[in-house]
Amino acid sequence: MKIIEQLKRPIREEMELFEGRFSKAMSSKVALLNRITHYIVNRKGKQMRPMFVFLTAKLLGKTSERTFRAASVIELIHTATLVHDDVVDDSDKRRGFFSINALWKNKIAVLVGDYLLSKGLLLCIDNKDFDLLEIISVAVREMSEGELLQIEKARSLDISEEIYYEVIRKKTATLIASCCALGACSVDASHNDINKMTHFGEKIGMAFQIKDDLFDYGQQRIGKPTGIDIRERKMTLPLIYAMEHASPSERRWLKLNLKKNNKNKKIVKEVIAFVKSKGGLEYSISKMHEFQQEAISILDSFPASESKDSLKKLVSYVIDREF
Repeated sequence: MKIIEQLKRPIREEMELFEGRFSKAMSSKVALLNRITHYIVNRKGKQMRPMFVFLTAKLLGKTSERTFRAASVIELIHTATLVHDDVVDDSDKRRGFFSINALWKNKIAVLVGDYLLSKGLLLCIDNKDFDLLEIISVAVREMSEGELLQIEKARSLDISEEIYYEVIRKKTATLIASCCALGACSVDASHNDINKMTHFGEKIGMAFQIKDDLFDYGQQRIGKPTGIDIRERKMTLPLIYAMEHASPSERRWLKLNLKKNNKNKKIVKEVIAFVKSKGGLEYSISKMHEFQQEAISILDSFPASESKDSLKKLVSYVIDREF
C-alpha cells in the first residue's frame, strides 16, 4: 500500500476528509443497515475511484464541496455494484474478508446494494448536482449492459475482440471514466477538458480490466483463484486471441472443454497452457500497454503539476499491480 500513499500525496487532505464524509453518506436510521455499512467502511479497498475524482479535480481546478460529493457518489455506486456482484457470482469473500451475502445472506445483500445505489443518486438530487447525476446514471446503465452482454456471449462462446472491448468498456472502463468526468465537472472544467479526462479514464479502465484478465493465467498474489474466468466461461482477451489463432480441430477441442469440462481442474490447466502456447498472454499485454500509452498521451496535453504526476503514476500502478 506504500505506493498508494505516495499517489495520494497531492490529495492527502481531501482523502482524509473524504473518509468521514463517505461514512456519513452511508448512514441510516436502521440499525441493521448501520452495522452492515460500518462493516463495509472498515474493510475498504484502495479507494482508487475517489482518488481519480480528486486528482482530476486538482489537475483542472480547485476541489470543492461538489468534488467531495462526486467522490462519495462514485464510491457509493461502486460499493453497491460490488455487493450485487458478490450475490450474482455467489462469492463468499471480498478483499480477503467475508462478503455481505456470506454474512447476512443474499436477500439482505441485494437490499443493501439497492440502498447504497439510492443513497448515491439522492446525494446528487438533494444538492441539485444534475450534471453529476447524469454521468453516474449513464455509468450504471452501461455497467449493467456490459455484464449482460458478457453473460450472453459466454453461453455461445461467440465473441470477437471487438465485442470483448465493448464488454470491458461498459462493465469496467465506464466507471473509471465517470470518476474522471465527475472530478472535472465538480470544478466546472471546460467541455473539452471534461471530454479529454473522460477518455483518459476510459483508456486506463480498459488497461485495468485486461490486467485483471491476465491474473487468471497464473500470476501471483491475486484476489481470485487461477482459472476462475475459464470455469465461468468468460471470454477474456487471452482466450479470444488463442481461439482466433487455433486450427479448426483445436477450436473444437477448446469450445467442447469450455462448455462441458470447464469445472475440471485438469482441463482448466490444459486450457491455460494452450492459451499461453498460442501467445495469448503476450498479445494481451501488448494491447494493455497500448491503452496505457493512449491514457498517458492524453495527460501529456495538460501542464505539469503534482496531480498530473500522481495520475501518471496511477496509470503505471494499474499496469504493474500484483493483485
